[in-house]
Amino acid sequence: MPSLSNNTSNSRQAFLFQQLYEIFQFIYKYVQSMLFIKQQTPVAKAATMHNPIALQYYKGKTLVLDLDETLVHSVRLGTTENNISPSIKKTTIEVTSDKQSILYEVYKRPHVDFFLSTISKWYRVVIFTASMSEYADPVIDWLDQDQTVISQRYFRQSCLLRNGNFLKDITIAESDLSKVCLIDNSPAAYELCQDNAIPLPTWISNPKDDCLLDLLPLLDALRFTADVRSILSLRDSDHVC
Repeated sequence: MPSLSNNTSNSRQAFLFQQLYEIFQFIYKYVQSMLFIKQQTPVAKAATMHNPIALQYYKGKTLVLDLDETLVHSVRLGTTENNISPSIKKTTIEVTSDKQSILYEVYKRPHVDFFLSTISKWYRVVIFTASMSEYADPVIDWLDQDQTVISQRYFRQSCLLRNGNFLKDITIAESDLSKVCLIDNSPAAYELCQDNAIPLPTWISNPKDDCLLDLLPLLDALRFTADVRSILSLRDSDHVC
């Protein structure tokens, strides 16, 4: 009968081999995509912009982003929550609902400005939030003050209510599921599109959070793939940043 230590050692080796295999698959697919682009893209910049095959890969995909606890965190003024670091950028917005005015302090997740500026060069960026537009619109305006980053906005009205959860059907943003990803902190939100989901840990107040930066290498690679699901399927389904 094998010893317990041998079994543990074998399990660790099997896990390491699995991880190495997944990394190899990812690199292989990424290199394939890069070679395809190099072969298909004309040398002249002007020609590239008019080549339909090149355009498929040049900002040809859609990235759908959740808002609250993914890009920002909001606190209703008057609550007892006041432990958020003063180093985190914030603004105050006023929301009027049913003739009642409510003030919120909205905090930016660390690196969100750089993140949005970078991915807007790679993707068509869409915000899809389960929040009401009366609140979300001014928050998105604050994130995209020059109106150059966010191409489209969807709110709670566009979600599907199921068992008390707001589900997001990302086909309203992009009908071709090979060309769209959803970044969200809520597994319930991407129940309809799990193959296209990129889970992200919930952010509340950590000033040292780097999750948005950690996503950039993956997003940089995904924009060159023929089908984003072929790469996302290689990950552990429970993996988050």
